[in-house]
Amino acid sequence: MPKSLLSKYLAEFIGTMLLVCAIVGSGIMATNLTTDVGLQLLINAISTVLTLGLLIYVFAEISGSHFNPAVTLIACAQGKVNIRDCAFYLVAQCGGGVVGAILANSIFNHAAFSHSNHIRTQSNYFLSEIVATAGLLFLVNALTSLGKAHSAPIVIAAWIGSAYFFTSSTSFANPAVTLARSFTNSFSGIALHSVSFFVLAQIVGAVIGTLIAGQLFNPQESEGAKNG
Repeated sequence: MPKSLLSKYLAEFIGTMLLVCAIVGSGIMATNLTTDVGLQLLINAISTVLTLGLLIYVFAEISGSHFNPAVTLIACAQGKVNIRDCAFYLVAQCGGGVVGAILANSIFNHAAFSHSNHIRTQSNYFLSEIVATAGLLFLVNALTSLGKAHSAPIVIAAWIGSAYFFTSSTSFANPAVTLARSFTNSFSGIALHSVSFFVLAQIVGAVIGTLIAGQLFNPQESEGAKNG
């Protein structure tokens, strides 16, 4: 395999691994530090926002900093990522996420392999994940169309951070992260049988966000207007 391709897949693996490690690890640390659920969520959100922003910035030039199957699948559907890269990205993201959860568990002396008992199947969570993922994909597509992809580390991290607090599900918005979080029975966990429920909502949200962005930021229409 060419080194450039291996670098892309490795970047997606490492990026997703570190993102999940930060989400799960900060959740465990938060519950170790305080019993105040609001403060626990704040600690978790701050760590996630900072880590996500840094990872997007560092890996953007290597893999595009997807770290998210919803982003990769939409990019593939748009012809921005070929099917081979899409498949390897999905494997790298899901594998990296699971390793990240195991790593975080181990860092805090929890059982490395543990399954969450946190059931999340309420209908409001389904709507919440649609909104969170739609907003994420809307921003990804908007930044690309406007030629402002360099702002992604701030914009995307800010969206996820704010969605932690205005969505009832705390904004997973990522199928790989959702799957990985089923491997930790901690503050950030989700029961395995709730994963498919969340992932379906995330895919629906990704399509909605992309369609809205396409209507508002269509570069072909904009170019046509200029030429006219």
